[in-house]
Amino acid sequence: MNQTPNPGADGFAGSTAIVTGAGRGFGRAIATALATAGAEVVGVARTRSQLEEVRAQLGDTFTPVVADAADPATPGRLIDRHRPRTLVLCAGAAPRMAPLQDQTWESFSDNWNSDVAQAFHWVRDALRRPLAPGSSVIVMSSGAALAGSPLSGGYAGAKATVRFLAGYAALESQRAGLGIGFTAVLPRLTPATGLGAAAVAAYAERQGVDVDTFLQAAGPALTAEQVGKSVLEIAAAGPDHDAYLLTSAGLAPLT
Repeated sequence: MNQTPNPGADGFAGSTAIVTGAGRGFGRAIATALATAGAEVVGVARTRSQLEEVRAQLGDTFTPVVADAADPATPGRLIDRHRPRTLVLCAGAAPRMAPLQDQTWESFSDNWNSDVAQAFHWVRDALRRPLAPGSSVIVMSSGAALAGSPLSGGYAGAKATVRFLAGYAALESQRAGLGIGFTAVLPRLTPATGLGAAAVAAYAERQGVDVDTFLQAAGPALTAEQVGKSVLEIAAAGPDHDAYLLTSAGLAPLT
């Protein structure tokens, strides 16, 4: 169970947030929400051109860092340099969309070597440095961690492990009296990102329907802006739970 102080919704001014995977998708939306709320945002991604686009949008409130978030040396270097109050781990690989028999071990394990690796290294360094009391670490998992995803190789299992890592870290923070909040957010499948759009197309094809029919049956789609707003809410209030499911209806605590 997380136990962190509540800094208030206006407490981002003068604070620093690090967002991995900030160049696109949910990471970009989260970086935008934090910057709009007054935080100085350090955005980490491997693709310089994407980070430059975010910088052009957000201006001086956004500091781009071209780096591999899954490199073990990256978290400690950036945590020591920027001392973030908010850390959002959104980096990861787009899985190969194919059934199990058409996967290779390399494609199946890709998300373990990216999503899980970056979560492990950043969470570990957040505990070992440690971050300041009252800091929040928000790890982006996936709704696939609950129901599986048979067309995306090891993606669902990797995202389940990412959720476990956040829960383990919350326990260690509490045991050591660090006052750091850790939580995982599990967004529902949505076409709002490139990764999500590819998954939607793959599952629509598997069901023998077009994408519009698939989406209509699935109900209201989660937007990237909703993800950014929801992560901002957690960061502002401090996480009360180890994990949340996120749909278009909002955040729902998971037990």
